[in-house]
Amino acid sequence: MKLNIVPARTGLTWVKLGITTFIKQPLAMSGLFFMFMALLSVATLVPYVGAALALALLPAATLGLMAATQEAAKGKFPMPSILISAFRAGQQRMQAMMVLGALYAAGFLALMGVSALFDGGQFAKLYLVGGTITEELVQQSSFQVAMWVAMGLYLPLSLLFWHAPALVHWHGVTPVKSLFFSFMACYKNFGALTVFGLAWTAVFVLAVVMVSLIASLLGNPTLVTVAMFPIALVIVAMFFTSIYFTFRDSFVADDDASTGTKSMHYDAATDSYVAEDNT
Repeated sequence: MKLNIVPARTGLTWVKLGITTFIKQPLAMSGLFFMFMALLSVATLVPYVGAALALALLPAATLGLMAATQEAAKGKFPMPSILISAFRAGQQRMQAMMVLGALYAAGFLALMGVSALFDGGQFAKLYLVGGTITEELVQQSSFQVAMWVAMGLYLPLSLLFWHAPALVHWHGVTPVKSLFFSFMACYKNFGALTVFGLAWTAVFVLAVVMVSLIASLLGNPTLVTVAMFPIALVIVAMFFTSIYFTFRDSFVADDDASTGTKSMHYDAATDSYVAEDNT
């Protein structure tokens, strides 16, 4: 397994591939995304442990969407059963994915615990349990600090788990090692991931501007609120579709032919990556 170091402009390619692949199979990819959302929503309904259960299922569910994207990219129609690919890959990898999910839930709850130190847990409770968002609550400085702390801590957590489910599922990497390799891949390709994130932000902002312009021309300002919800869901579905390509281009198998590409090779003997040029 080799880690490819890609140029920053590759982030734009990932966004383009996510959009075009979604368009190839819009019914399948949107349907699977809604099933993904429904699965996590149902999990949150479990008494006492709902939030933690939903968090634990997130890596496996995300892997399901990545597997669906892989099928769609090949021109195939991904079936609903592909969403549970992580639990159909054998007992060993299923257990590894469950461990990975438990680690993600623990990490997320831990960062929420840290944020609770700044506002007494108001932001964490609102995010994990739900409740009413009031203007008075949002304007509290302690609440804002807790929100920014949680967002700041979530960045390294997301980098740790960005590629981890795919590494566990497709490469058989152990959960703890997958976190390290995922972080290294994101670190080495941080430029491309930054462009990737900025490009998706631009797509969303462009959609808001276009809908607002149309609503203004039609003299119907409420159209923005009504139309943006389904449009936002489609954009998020496209975003999840594009995640597979960030993994595909960041890692390649040892026997893949590659020329003129700088990469890092995983050396099992030293349990580390070794930089090399593919020429």
